[in-house]
Amino acid sequence: MVLFFTSTAVNPPATIYMGKDKFENEDLIKYAWPQDVWFHVDKLSSAHVYLRMPEGMAWEAIPEALLIDCAQLVKANSIEGNKKDNLTIIYTPADNLKKTGDMAVGQVSFHNDKRVKRVHVPKRENPIVNRLNKTKVEREVDHEQERIDRIKKENAAKRAAAAAKKKADAELAKAREAEKAARSYDNLFSGEHEEEPPAQSVQEMMEDFM
Repeated sequence: MVLFFTSTAVNPPATIYMGKDKFENEDLIKYAWPQDVWFHVDKLSSAHVYLRMPEGMAWEAIPEALLIDCAQLVKANSIEGNKKDNLTIIYTPADNLKKTGDMAVGQVSFHNDKRVKRVHVPKRENPIVNRLNKTKVEREVDHEQERIDRIKKENAAKRAAAAAKKKADAELAKAREAEKAARSYDNLFSGEHEEEPPAQSVQEMMEDFM
C-alpha cells in the first residue's frame, strides 16, 4: 500500500507519497518516476518520502514551503528522528538512487553524491504534520501499469512537441522564402525606373581608348 498526501504549500497543490512499510519502499525505489524527488532522514531510519514533481519545477529549486512540508513528513515518520531536534533531511531525484543486490531491504545509495541536497529541520512542526495527515489517502498501486501509462504519456507528449516544432520550423522557412522573394521583386521593380546613362558617340568611345 502507498500513502498519498497533498501539500497546499504551492498552487496547484503537490502530491507527496511514501511506502507503508519497508517492503513497499523497495517497490517505490524500483518504480518511482525518474523526476520525482526522494527524501530521507540523514543517518537515521525513516520512511522513504517522495515528491511527485509538479510540471515545470526543477528539483534544485523546490519552493521552501513545499520543501519544509516534505522534510516535516519525513521527520514525523522516523521513529528515532521524530524525537530529535536539529535533523538533517537529504533529498535527491529518484533516478539518482542506487540499489545493489547486497543491500538490505529499503537500503539505498546514490549514483552521484553531488546530486544530493540537504535541508535542516530544527524541530517538529505539528501544524504542518497535522495538515498533511488530514489529506492522507491509502491505496493499492499497480506500479508496473502506472509505469507503462507514464511512459506512454511521456512519449505522446514528445511526439506532439516534435510535431509542433516541425510545423513551426516549416512555417518559419516558408516565411523566410516569402520575405526573400519579396526583396527580389522589390529590387527588380525599382531597377526598371533607373535612368540609363546616355549613349556615347563613336568619337567619345574612341577617345576613351586613347
